[in-house]
Amino acid sequence: MSHSAVPDAPPAGDGDPARTAGTAEAADVPRSRAKGLPPDPGRKPGRGKGKGKGTGTGKGPRLGWRIRLRRDRTLILMTLPALLLVLVFNYIPILGNVVAFQDYDPYLSDNGFVAMVQSPWVGFEQFQRIFADSAFWAAAQNTLVLFFLQLVLYFPVPIVLALLINSVIRPRVRAVAQAVMYLPHFFSWVLVVTVFQQIFGGAGIIAQTLRQHGVEGFDLMTDPGIFKFLVTAEGVWKDAGWGIIVFLAALSSVNHELYEAAAMDGAGRWRRMWHVTLPALRPVIALLLVLRVGDALTVGFEQILLQRDAVGRDAAEVLDTFVWWSGIRNQDFSYAAAAGLIKGVIGLGLVLTANKVAHLMGEQGVYKK
Repeated sequence: MSHSAVPDAPPAGDGDPARTAGTAEAADVPRSRAKGLPPDPGRKPGRGKGKGKGTGTGKGPRLGWRIRLRRDRTLILMTLPALLLVLVFNYIPILGNVVAFQDYDPYLSDNGFVAMVQSPWVGFEQFQRIFADSAFWAAAQNTLVLFFLQLVLYFPVPIVLALLINSVIRPRVRAVAQAVMYLPHFFSWVLVVTVFQQIFGGAGIIAQTLRQHGVEGFDLMTDPGIFKFLVTAEGVWKDAGWGIIVFLAALSSVNHELYEAAAMDGAGRWRRMWHVTLPALRPVIALLLVLRVGDALTVGFEQILLQRDAVGRDAAEVLDTFVWWSGIRNQDFSYAAAAGLIKGVIGLGLVLTANKVAHLMGEQGVYKK
């Protein structure tokens, strides 16, 4: 008698729909949960094929603003003082630009806001005065010349110094060199100009030494021809240390295995600097360059104002000092506000243009695309 054949078990999913659903749910449960263990922290919820909220994206459900506010309340409280300072000293004064379209008279009322409301409107009359003023164009020309000099002569200096300090092997020597270069950043411009006066002035150390040896001395501090280079040198001596810190921070994030791999491939010191170090500095260089271009029309108000009388108005007048002398000093506040507004609009355009160029070069710039 032939042995009766036992029928094969039906495949999963065939037959009872309840069994099919249970099988699908069991397949989707992680093994750690099936064994009674806590869920795998590396597994993200909702890693299915769906495109719905919390599934398929790997990001999980979005938290409500109340939950995020309660979660980040400590950080928010820490940033509130800084936000208030920026609001009070940077954003609220923007409302005062309305006087550029008025004939503002602060003596109409004891309250400055009431005087602003009562001042007559003149439209674009203040801007027409500025564009017809030859002194404004001369100040703008001096400002642009100073900007290009500082961009070419000052901007690369912190990068070069950071590379030199980073190449020093002994940490103590590196720390001392960085401290010495960073110290002038804390000096006021009055002290910086005084130091340069004692060195390069007519009664300075160099001029007196030359006279003692029978050579006619000189006074670089009153020479209009080299004033722009002198201002750039003062800026380099004072603020190069600040840029060094930024670039050293970027260099500290470079993986040393890249240097080791380049050295094993036969790359010397200069090639490692060119192919490893400088590419690591490119994002920081692009960011600082964009910010520097946006600050092109601000080349140092206090620094130049201290030396303006020594070299004359033709050599030392920039937009900031022009606003001070022509607007605020003469109490022509609407004229000064119009000049400042023009400067701000041009600066904004330069930032947007430089940031667009950074995007075209493959860098992030100040903000992403």
